Amino acid sequence: MQNEYEIKKEMCEIGKRVYNRGMVAANDGNFSVKLNDNEFLCTPTGVSKGFMTPEFICKVDAEGRVLQANKGFKPSSEIKMHMRVYKERPDVTSVIHAHPLYATTFAIAGIPLTQPIMPEAVIALGCVPIAKYGTPSTEEIPDAVSEHLQYFDAVLLENHGALTYSDSLLNAYHKMESVEFYARLLWQCMQIGGPQELSKDQVERLYEIRRQFGLSGKHPADLCPNAKAGKPSCHTCGKGCGSSAAPAADKDLVASITKKVMEQLGM
Repeated sequence: MQNEYEIKKEMCEIGKRVYNRGMVAANDGNFSVKLNDNEFLCTPTGVSKGFMTPEFICKVDAEGRVLQANKGFKPSSEIKMHMRVYKERPDVTSVIHAHPLYATTFAIAGIPLTQPIMPEAVIALGCVPIAKYGTPSTEEIPDAVSEHLQYFDAVLLENHGALTYSDSLLNAYHKMESVEFYARLLWQCMQIGGPQELSKDQVERLYEIRRQFGLSGKHPADLCPNAKAGKPSCHTCGKGCGSSAAPAADKDLVASITKKVMEQLGM
């Protein structure tokens, strides 16, 4: 079992990975680790996640109040979002928020990641819905994220970024990598005519593999709200899971959004 100092070192290592992979810019992003029901380690605000050392890491209680922080450091302003995840998902011990380029592009365009295009993404993530926009550092984002916490282990934040959470910091980071890889593949497929999606039967076989593996977390294979209501699952209905998820765009809208985004990126 890791001691507190080792966890802080791991947080710094994950910070380097997130920064070096371009998932954050400047001082963006934040992540946290649950020590027990009333003690949490979190990254500080106003600091590049790629250059942290253990003394940067802060400790807060379940209400986000500071328990320990070295001079010059204070907890991330997004700590409310993290605390909501821990409160509503007792199985979660780590939360990561970042701004990976491709995933955030979909979040800004209002397109959830619901198309079944790759077995690994279907098994690991299922779907990645969009939580409606909220003002950073307010309760608006926690409230928006809350709608999806019981069904998914990753969500896009409308016009903001991505959020992943899991039973370890490394697993939460791996989910963030998977979200970005999924988004990048989908984006690139859109440039050459659109993806060839897996069939309903192929998706269900992958869901069954996940169930056989006994993987932890929340996933449409077990908890898709549409499937529970007797409707087509998120991977076959052409919409995001849940009543608040944005509908999938048609081809003309996708083409229009793609053109605008590429113009903004100077491509």
